[in-house]
Parts: sequence; C-alpha cells; structure tokens
Amino acid sequence: MAGLQRSAFFEAIQRHDPEHTAVVHSLSGRAFKYGSLLPDVAAAKDRLLRATGKDESSIVGERIAFLVENSYDYVVTLLSCLASNAIAVPLAPSFPPSELRYILNHSEALALLSSTKFSKLAQDVLKEGLDTTPVSVDLEKITAGAPDTTPVMLTGESYAAEGGMMLYTSGTTARPKGVLLPTMVLAAQAHSLLEAWNYGPADHLLHILPLHHIHGTVNALLTPLLAGSTIEFMFPFNVDNVWKRFAAPFVDANKTDSDAHLTNGHTTTNDNPANKKPITFFTVVPTVWARLLQTHSALPMDILKASKEAITRKHLRLNISGSAALPTPTKKAWSELSAGNVLLERFGMTEVGMALSCGLADEDRVDGSVGWPLPGVEARLVDPDTNELIEVGEDTAADGKERTGEIQLRGPTIFRAYWRNPEATKKEFTDDGWFKTGDIAVRKPVPGAGTGASGNWARGPAYFIHGRKSADIIKTGGEKVSALEVERELLSLREVREAAVVALPSEAWGQKVAAIVVLSGEGKTAGKGGKEWSAMDMRRALKERLVAYKIPQDLVVVEGIPRNAMGKVNKKELVKEVFGDGERIRRRSVNVKEERERGRGRA
Repeated sequence: MAGLQRSAFFEAIQRHDPEHTAVVHSLSGRAFKYGSLLPDVAAAKDRLLRATGKDESSIVGERIAFLVENSYDYVVTLLSCLASNAIAVPLAPSFPPSELRYILNHSEALALLSSTKFSKLAQDVLKEGLDTTPVSVDLEKITAGAPDTTPVMLTGESYAAEGGMMLYTSGTTARPKGVLLPTMVLAAQAHSLLEAWNYGPADHLLHILPLHHIHGTVNALLTPLLAGSTIEFMFPFNVDNVWKRFAAPFVDANKTDSDAHLTNGHTTTNDNPANKKPITFFTVVPTVWARLLQTHSALPMDILKASKEAITRKHLRLNISGSAALPTPTKKAWSELSAGNVLLERFGMTEVGMALSCGLADEDRVDGSVGWPLPGVEARLVDPDTNELIEVGEDTAADGKERTGEIQLRGPTIFRAYWRNPEATKKEFTDDGWFKTGDIAVRKPVPGAGTGASGNWARGPAYFIHGRKSADIIKTGGEKVSALEVERELLSLREVREAAVVALPSEAWGQKVAAIVVLSGEGKTAGKGGKEWSAMDMRRALKERLVAYKIPQDLVVVEGIPRNAMGKVNKKELVKEVFGDGERIRRRSVNVKEERERGRGRA
C-alpha cells in the first residue's frame, strides 16, 4: 500500500484516538472511526493511481474532479487527492451538466470520479462538449471503515506537499474562476480557525452544507478533522430533520408524535446511536437560521421542548452564521429562542478562507460586525477612489463621516492564484502582495469589545462590511450608500421577509437606491386601506431609521429572490430579471416619481 504525502491533516489524524468517531451518517447512523480513515485513504489513493495509469510522481499537480455525496466517501476521496499530491476539484451535483463541463474543461481534469448515486450524472457530463475526455472512475461505496492495521506511512515533508484543492467562484460578476488552494494554504486556514473557534475532540458538528464551497469544506470538514472532532453529515437540508436531530438526545424515547410529524422519507429515530450525542457546533447560512426560526413553533411539543434545551449554550457550544449578511432581527430572535446563545458572524471568501471573525466572548459578537482579522491574517483598509491607506485611528474624515475602504488581506491563508489566469491574478493583488477582496467596510471601536477577551487576535476596532465594491456600494448624488445597511433596516420591518437593495441608473443622481422585496403575511395587508405594502409605506417606515438619500426611491415586490447554494444573491442578474433593459428602468423611474408626487405631504 502506497504511503501518503505528509501534511498537517494526516499528522493530526494519525495522532487522534483511533476509537473516536470521525464521521457519522445522520440518517443511517453508520459511523467511521479515526483509526480507519488513513487506511481507507491509502486504499483510495492506490485505486486512483491504478485507474488513471499514473504513478506517485506523474500524478503530482493533476486535477481530479469528483461527484460524491456528503459522506465518509467524500472525505476519503478528498483526502486521497491530497495524499497523492493531486489537486482535488469537488463538483456540485446540483449543477447542470453544462456547468460541470465548463469546470472540467477549465481545470483540464485528468479524471472524473463518481459515486454510484451520481454515476448517471457523470455519464451525462461526459457525453459531449468536452475538450478532452477525463478518465471516468466509478467509486465503490465504503460501507465499513478499514480494520485496524499497521499504521499508514506518511512520506515527505508537510511544506513540500504539492497538491491541494481547487474551488470555483460563484460567478456572480464573471465566469467562475478556479481558485487554487495548496495544501499548505488549507492547513493555514484550518489552524487559524482552530485557534479562534476552539474546535476539539468533544465537538460534534452537524454538517448540512454543500461541499463545493469553502464554508462546507474548510470550516466544517478539514478543520474538525484537524481537531479530532466528529462530523455528522445530514444533506440536503431539511428543517424538520435538523430540529429532530437537535432534539434527539433530550426527547423522551417513548414519544411517537414527532415520528408521525416528520415524514418526507427522511425521518431519524431515537434508537439511532448517532442521535445520542448532542450537537455542539453548527455553522450555516442566514437563510437556514431564518427557516429554523420560522418552523420551530409548529414542532410537536416533545420535539419543541427538547430542541430548546439542545440549542442552549450548555449543549450547542458554537452557532455560526456566514456566507451572507445576517439580519439583526434573525440574530436577536435566535438568541431569544436559545436562552441567550448568540450567533457568531464572520467574513470569508473562496480565495481567502475565513479572514475576519467575531470572537467566542459574547462582548465580541457585535451586531452587524464581522469582527477582527483571524490569527495569521493581516488586514487593512484602502480608499477605493484614492488608493490611500486608511490607518487605524484615522477612520473618521475631517467632516466627521466614517471613512470606507476596500478590505485587503495578506498572509499564509490567502490563495496562490486563479487557475491558468495570470491576468485575473495580477489584477486582484497589489504590487506589494495584498489581495484586494472587493469588499468595502468601515472600521470602528465598539465599547466593551475588542479588548482581547476572545484572544489576542480580537483587539482594537471591529470591521463592518458595507458590501461588494461593484454591487453593494451605491453612489447617489455624491454620497455612498451601503446596500447591506439598507437591507438590514428593511429586514427589521415586520412587513418584509426578504430584501435585496440594488443600484439603478439615474439621470439626476448618477445612481439611485432601489429595493426588491418579498413581503411577509403582514406586508400583504399593511398598506393604507389594507392594500399591499407600497413604496410610500416603505419610505414612511424607514424615515426614522435612515438618512433620506439612503431610503430606496423604488420598490418592487416579488414572490421570491433567487439565491445560490450559500444564500447569496446575484444582483446583476436580479436587476436584469426585475427591471429589464435601461429603457424599462427609465419608465419605471417615471412611475415611481409620479407616485412620490402624488404622495407628497403624506409621507
């Protein structure tokens, strides 16, 4: 059996208690121990070399794409690529074949591995439209971990690892780019989170995230493996199953009303050994937190009571929200439901992993803030118009306004390059090596926070994201408006369930602020005379919350706002879908102006 390329991950796995559970499949209860993980990875590496006709030297740096469900098999497949010094390219099974072909072509993948569940999808992808056809490999499902054997040999040095992972950007502003994350970068990202969030062997993570994003792979898979935690896979997300899983260790096993309530073919039962362990760590996107809050009151009484106990801090050590802005009302509602368990917010992206985070101490979980640079991460703010560095302590301009700047990052957690795209790579880095995130923020001291209570890394002024430079910073009449700030205020209104704030062209102001919203049940009858909530109602509601130039001039009510798997909105596409071309935007602007004139004096 071949040895494995030495890395921080394999060294840690080798040190962990071999009898401790590494991975659990939530619905079946099948569990896999740390003692079987490296032997299974070594066997998978051998099969990969045979299937591709490569040896340990010729497979170095090759891209290995795979379609595997969230499971122990996914973990083994990913690690077998790292162990081979190859570059793992996890694919999203939810993508249509055309998008998967784009990734295969762009990455020039040597092989496409697929589990039995996705073998048909893999074959559909391979039928046509490929520049070169990757080797097709059908993976056998691992039903039991390898028996304890002679320890697997680790070869080479960690710093010499040449493999890694390549994730693709969401493509909200251009075609998806391949982000190359070498093994050393992945290890640095995991070590940074380990220090800040204090993962450990006692942690039991419930994993409901897609595994082609940085959130699901680094935060909820590689870092817990580094720490010796247990990862329990439950995918796709089903709100009833999540509540039942939280409740399972605390619910009376004799109760059956919950089993009758939670159907859809995905029920778990209290005799499942996986359900005896309380969930200690849960990291998801804001839409999941909102969905959990919306459904909790309708749970059967035994599940409702047990789940409220399960999400208290005594059991759920850490609850994290990320990948999109967290509405403050959602944060407050979760804290009330969980008897004071405060959601932790952080900021990250495919190219950098996690870069900023609020701290474990409650005083360092500041509403609307993403906290401080994580251990090992350097951050700075640079004025996007003048390219001037905004020094700490100089965050307020002479006129008293907060100075906004682009977040730029540097350190061992930052990606190396976009795959075979030197122009894009050069464009996104400064001459002195800082990565330009494209995210605009302010930095300000928060009373009681940033004193080091969460660690020395969490000191000083905290960062507050205003949005993407291209999509979320609206320049209207010489003023800069944060779309995220306006969205936050809209979402605090009882009439609004979802909101996206965008920029529209304006002859008078250059750009103007527009809101696209999904109304709540109250919003549909909240307007004057019981009519649907309108632009005039919106302006009245926001008058005491926002300065006049920040209040949207246009309001469009829709049935739903499209989001990707991580809860993000492609605003460029949303504007096209809702407003159409420029002429349609101009016509709509006239209508809004007419409404404003009709309502003058009544707002």
